[in-house]
Amino acid sequence: MHLNSELIFKKYAKQYFRDHIRVLEIGPDAYPSTYNKIIDNVNIIWETLNLCNNKQCSYVAENEYKFPISDNTFDIVLSGQVIEHVKKIWVWIKELSRVCKKDGHVITIAPISWTYHEAPVDCWRIYPEGMKALYEEAGLKVDLCKFESLETYHHRMIIPGVGAMKNESGNFKSLIKNIIGWPLTCSFDTIAIGTKTG
Repeated sequence: MHLNSELIFKKYAKQYFRDHIRVLEIGPDAYPSTYNKIIDNVNIIWETLNLCNNKQCSYVAENEYKFPISDNTFDIVLSGQVIEHVKKIWVWIKELSRVCKKDGHVITIAPISWTYHEAPVDCWRIYPEGMKALYEEAGLKVDLCKFESLETYHHRMIIPGVGAMKNESGNFKSLIKNIIGWPLTCSFDTIAIGTKTG
């Protein structure tokens, strides 16, 4: 999990997580996941789904397009750093919508500037207009869709890259780079939040 994904989640998505809801996180980075730790609410039922057979995972899907879950089950369906690894994203997003309750929310965070990383494939970088089209195709009303970096706002010059974590942001080396005007790479991500209307 890279820093910008955490920052964007805190700024835009955290407010949607309230007591007594049921959350499905697809492809968590750990058990409990980084997002689950950020929310830190024992009054939320937080379930997970992955393709690998992991005893810590609530559900195991035989493929990314069909989840072993009933329709309209979750208040929030969340994925971070997953969509870029799905070949048929237009099919996948409809499955997220299917398992989400009416008036529930689908939240995706997708890297834009992150380098190629197979897991086992890496297929997409999606800007807001593309994400809006996917959400609308899945019957989701787009509440928010932003392309942003929050991790290095204090530097004069930033360029898209793998992120401040990889560049040791905040240390002496990056301070010198900032003083001389050397650009620092930062991670950019697209976050989308949609409401299931039907």
